Amino acid sequence: MELNKDSYSTHISQQFNDELELIRTELLTMGGIVERQVHDAVKALLTGDAELAEKSRRVDRQTNDMELMIDERCTMIIARRQPAASDLRLIVAISKAVNDLERMGDEASRICRHAIELVEEGDSQRGYQEVRHIGSLVSSMVKDVLTAFARNDTELAYHVAKQDKAVDLEYRTAMRSIVTYMMEDSRAISSCLNVIWVLRSLERIGDHSRNIAEQLIYLVSGTDVRHAPLAEMREVAGATDKDDEEPA
Repeated sequence: MELNKDSYSTHISQQFNDELELIRTELLTMGGIVERQVHDAVKALLTGDAELAEKSRRVDRQTNDMELMIDERCTMIIARRQPAASDLRLIVAISKAVNDLERMGDEASRICRHAIELVEEGDSQRGYQEVRHIGSLVSSMVKDVLTAFARNDTELAYHVAKQDKAVDLEYRTAMRSIVTYMMEDSRAISSCLNVIWVLRSLERIGDHSRNIAEQLIYLVSGTDVRHAPLAEMREVAGATDKDDEEPA
């Protein structure tokens, strides 16, 4: 992804500029790996591809290593440069976003584990339609929030945060459906439990995507929008939308 460098100031030290650009680039590189991991995890489950699931699980080690590396770079920049204002917000936002990406990778790895168990069980594929739908929503959130971060696009970040509401609603609906099915057919309990855990992991990936979106809005605007209602977040992000009031 092409980086938008206009959002942080140009410094007398070209090395400082290079350090800031490097951690942004590494964040987006890690994000691309996690985005693919999530996609492959869902695909492995839906297609019954245990080999793909196992391959995707192994990627988790790479994202863990990248998290440690980027966090160390952020710590060193703070120690050496003592950044202030927007530069400090950039470093903090990247550090927190990297943590969310690593947790997304963990959830994708869990999906792969359950996919392998479902393949071994030869399940009836009950709940796969829900996985396909929610997986598509979540994959779009991951892609969009990385694009937003690359472009410093607060409006797109806001829409990612708004999409999390849709994911939560779909998740609750899917859970009710699967639990009802389990009550009707006790033989399906084992496979349905695996699907439930997959849906839970997808819902959490959506939560982490929203976290990154909130960090980007904070980075660009200087306003902390965590726990803020969507209407307030929309105003801070400068986004255009309607009917964003959340219930109390």
